[in-house]
Amino acid sequence: MLADQYYLIAHEDRTGRSRLHPRATGLGLAAALLAELVLEGRIGVTDGDLFIVDRHPPRDALGHDILDLLVAQPQHRDVRTWLAFLSQDAALRVGERLVRLGAVEPVTRRRMLGTSHTLYMPNSAQQRNAAAWASTRLANLLVRGMELSIVDRMLVSLVSATGLTRHVLYGFENYPHAFQFLPNAAASLPSDLREIVDYTEASIGSVVTVGRR
Repeated sequence: MLADQYYLIAHEDRTGRSRLHPRATGLGLAAALLAELVLEGRIGVTDGDLFIVDRHPPRDALGHDILDLLVAQPQHRDVRTWLAFLSQDAALRVGERLVRLGAVEPVTRRRMLGTSHTLYMPNSAQQRNAAAWASTRLANLLVRGMELSIVDRMLVSLVSATGLTRHVLYGFENYPHAFQFLPNAAASLPSDLREIVDYTEASIGSVVTVGRR
């Protein structure tokens, strides 16, 4: 799933920490979750407004939940509003989906004053290899100039829009064509997916990052 791949790229496999400011990661994940519904033909986006195309529930439980939420709130159509709303717990919900798939495990860390925080991270060697492969696979496609599926074009576009390019293409500075392809990936998307990318990038611009790109 698109959001799963984005999650694995956006988080450090050794610590489970976000490579970006958590709000930026949340926006990227929210965009990926909306894009999953677009790709399944459940919703569309035109001129910044989201609309329902097909109310039949997706097979994925998380996609089903989000579609139900969109259907129940027809008065809210602005994509930016939904990105902001879904970003609040997108990392938690996608992390739990990855747990159900066996890709990561929940790890609870104690904080000061007795509070706790749950991270979702690959613990076994197999899980860590799979998590690292998310970035490696994308880098290989870009460096080799291979044709990308629409899902991978959306993934590349979100990686670029949220500031993860330097992580995915780290060590490939001598392959400028890989970096030059990034704008083309977004431009080649259908209009509703391209709008999601554009609004995500605009939302990211208002987030103060912490320099972990």
